[in-house]
Amino acid sequence: MSNTAVSERVGTTSALSQLDQLKQFTKVVADTGDFATLKQYSPQDATTNPSLIYKAAQMPAYKDLVQKAISDQRKSGLSGSELLSRIMDDLLVLFGAEILKIVPGRVSTETDADLSFDTEGLVAKAHRFIELYANLKIPRERVLIKIASTWEGIRAAERLQKEGINCNMTLLFSLTQAVGCAEANARLISPFVGRILDWYKAKAGKDFSPAEDPGVLSVKEIYSYYKKFGYNTEVMGASFRSKGEIIELAGCDLLTISPPLLGELKASSDPVERKLSPSQAASSRLEKFSLDEKSFRWRLNEDAMATEKLAEGIRLFNADAVKLEKHLASLTS
Repeated sequence: MSNTAVSERVGTTSALSQLDQLKQFTKVVADTGDFATLKQYSPQDATTNPSLIYKAAQMPAYKDLVQKAISDQRKSGLSGSELLSRIMDDLLVLFGAEILKIVPGRVSTETDADLSFDTEGLVAKAHRFIELYANLKIPRERVLIKIASTWEGIRAAERLQKEGINCNMTLLFSLTQAVGCAEANARLISPFVGRILDWYKAKAGKDFSPAEDPGVLSVKEIYSYYKKFGYNTEVMGASFRSKGEIIELAGCDLLTISPPLLGELKASSDPVERKLSPSQAASSRLEKFSLDEKSFRWRLNEDAMATEKLAEGIRLFNADAVKLEKHLASLTS
């Protein structure tokens, strides 16, 4: 091990949990809509998605938030699908506002999955969220608008960033998507480590060690590319399947972690070594490339894993959004 690696190891103080050690290298983000979890692990930021909000909305602890979203929109005079859409927007923002009372940083609020190929629709939805947050006296600087990393989503992010509305580009599975997001000046990307691993495990019929994990290697490549070529877009590894994946990405700008894995990190005091750093990235052999729409779509098409996981992810998020909508509809009838 090099002297640099030794100097960046924070394992000599056994009292520090792995979670606390990790926080010295990386901003830790909680991947949850559960307020109790946020208080327990003290993350910097929090991120949610339709799946997490659907689960939280069914919990008795959040009944008041759900009822507030419903009662506020009933006064609007709207009905049917338009009413449900407004209730869902309100609910997402109400959860976000409560989360921001707990975390010191930012919250990510996700746009509708069925807008993933609609640039104008995504921009309008982002404006809607920012307006709702502003009505609650929450500045846009504390909000990240989550958008799927499609070509249309990236174009929406490009426009929103010019307005000072920060975007978190989600469902990201490839360097191609990452470069597109960086060139659009997106504030943050969320490469999905675990879902990449899932695809390769299914194809190869075997498991991978954390150091050889295809999802981990993908994030390391993206991180190195961004740091080597001076992009300001932040990299936030997401969708982890094991604690080992997280430890392998210590030093990444941010990592968004589920409650069970946060618990594992907090329960262990094994040493954590920084694995990613800008200085290491500078020496990578990656070559810079640019993208227009044709080259973006072609490169993505040639990456079977990224193409399949992006499409699947959009479908899954939309399915959970439909479940949430049905749940809210049952409460408004």
